[in-house]
Amino acid sequence: MRGGGVRRATAAAALGFLLTVLAACGGTGHAGGSGTGQAGGAGHGSGAWRAGGADGGKGDSERGAHTRRAAADPTRVPGVGDRWQRRIPADSRQVVAVYGDGKDSPNSTVVLYTRHGATWERTRGWPAHNGRKGWTTDHHEGDNRSPVGVFTLSDAGGVRKDPGAKLPYTRSAAFAAPRWWAKPYWHDFDYVIAIDYNRVPGTPPNDPTRPQGADKGGGIWLHMDHGSGTSACVSLSESAMKYLLRTLDPDRRPVVVMGDRADLKRSH
Repeated sequence: MRGGGVRRATAAAALGFLLTVLAACGGTGHAGGSGTGQAGGAGHGSGAWRAGGADGGKGDSERGAHTRRAAADPTRVPGVGDRWQRRIPADSRQVVAVYGDGKDSPNSTVVLYTRHGATWERTRGWPAHNGRKGWTTDHHEGDNRSPVGVFTLSDAGGVRKDPGAKLPYTRSAAFAAPRWWAKPYWHDFDYVIAIDYNRVPGTPPNDPTRPQGADKGGGIWLHMDHGSGTSACVSLSESAMKYLLRTLDPDRRPVVVMGDRADLKRSH
């Protein structure tokens, strides 16, 4: 619920969040918790089929043609194969796509797409970071990898005052990174957007509830960047976070589609 555009977490939630962050980060000073629980169900598997295999078979050629058609199809989010494309809710008109450079890479690119009628159009893009060990389709607490999948975006918050967010925004000092973390990480949680897996949508981002259990982690957010990989979150510049906060609209049913580029292209 809103209260002057601001919701405050309870003391119990704040304490639970802090314990989750400390466990996930292992005292390293890296931002972000860990968890899973994807919109449209969990997805497992890895790798990506490639067109034109070594045998030059007809099946590979047909799949290659399908890939080229999909890439040119304005009704699809670019770089996202059937496996994840079909998990984007039919009523979603905003997609934050996180394209990881590689399965074991902490570097990625974030692109916001907006749907106009049946067409997805690129709105804005930014460099970003993900889990410092890369990506996984079977995420667990402490693996330092970001989960691959499609997740709704429903809640935001942070240490700093609401910059004009359209998503419900919770301002609280409870978001602040511990000052025993290295200084570059102190402002990671000035602005955050919760990614909805293994959490209860409609609650503050730092709500500690984990529907799938603690082993699946939680507290994975879009948050401010510190210049390197995270424990599992996706981090962006301050200007990017402000833009997303002011642009993502609950009436447009925003979701994030995230993973390494190879996995995102999977058709099965």
